[in-house]
Amino acid sequence: MWSILNVMPEHKFIVCSYSHNLSSGIVSWQSPSNIALVKYWGKYGEQMPMNPSISFTLNNCNTKTSVSFTKKSSEGFEFEVFLDGKREVSFDPKIRKFFERIETYLPFLKEFKFKIETSNSFPHSSGIASSASGMSALALCLMDMERQMQSSITEDYFKEKASFLARLGSGSACRSLEGPLIVWGEHIEIDGSSNLFGIKYPFQVHKNFQHYQDTILLVDKGEKQVSSTLGHDLMLDHPFAEQRFRQAKENLSKLIPVFKNGILSEFIRIVESEALSLHAMMMTSMPYFILMKPNTLEIINRIWKFREEKGSNVCFTLDAGANVHVLYPKSEKKTVSKFIEKELLQFCKNGEFIVDEVGLEAFKI
Repeated sequence: MWSILNVMPEHKFIVCSYSHNLSSGIVSWQSPSNIALVKYWGKYGEQMPMNPSISFTLNNCNTKTSVSFTKKSSEGFEFEVFLDGKREVSFDPKIRKFFERIETYLPFLKEFKFKIETSNSFPHSSGIASSASGMSALALCLMDMERQMQSSITEDYFKEKASFLARLGSGSACRSLEGPLIVWGEHIEIDGSSNLFGIKYPFQVHKNFQHYQDTILLVDKGEKQVSSTLGHDLMLDHPFAEQRFRQAKENLSKLIPVFKNGILSEFIRIVESEALSLHAMMMTSMPYFILMKPNTLEIINRIWKFREEKGSNVCFTLDAGANVHVLYPKSEKKTVSKFIEKELLQFCKNGEFIVDEVGLEAFKI
């Protein structure tokens, strides 16, 4: 009999027993990456956000993960991780930590030996975070196993718990299950929003935002000088933390009518401000650091100039790194693509870039 403890909100994800047994098998899922429009920066507890965020789900940047499992009798966690067919020992500590965090919610983890095979559609070390799509795909594979052991699991519960688990691997991974817009973090104006998992944006979205384009300019492909984890931790004693968390909540509120009415000028103002605020937090923390590069700034200035001269709706956003996400409506794809090719690619490392657009959801493969 399947039973659930129901004291704290997350306790609904604790399963005490299963109705079916598994001995071996394989499950495979593909999850998209995402790009935050309102940024999450600063966390508490186990991967809980200090402010809400909202993201576009991407279409072309994704991770495919297969998990092979075999019943075992030995103690402890047992797994091997392969990236593009090659054993990747460097991933082991992160997966072990993930398993330790989620064992309460997936009690079968120590009963199986796992072979985790993963690959990304985007180049490794390209500066596009693979942790979001990667941890999402892994969480979905493990939830697929749980659903095989308990067929009464509903689709809503499956997605909610998978997002909850993904968050415990990488915060932004909880936004990489559905699309096109995902909210993570409690917000007073968005019913159902939660710090525990991501939800689909529940309100009307104007046609201007359908198939929104994202061309990712790879300015720097090296290791970041400061990890995202350390960056989040630096928000704990940041002198401007409270103002930043308030700003994020207010910007999410402002986006609600923007998404409804399709006001691209206001969308641009909020999204670019959010990107710069994220990096301002890095530059004013202690220790302080700068992840943007000179070419990042050159690209931003050229986008501003092009927008002013041509009346374009092109804009930019940034993650915690040097690369630039160039955002624009599909109706401007031809003109903006020419602008990128003519003026911006020269600032990319080896001229490399990724063409993407807003996508939908993860799926079983």
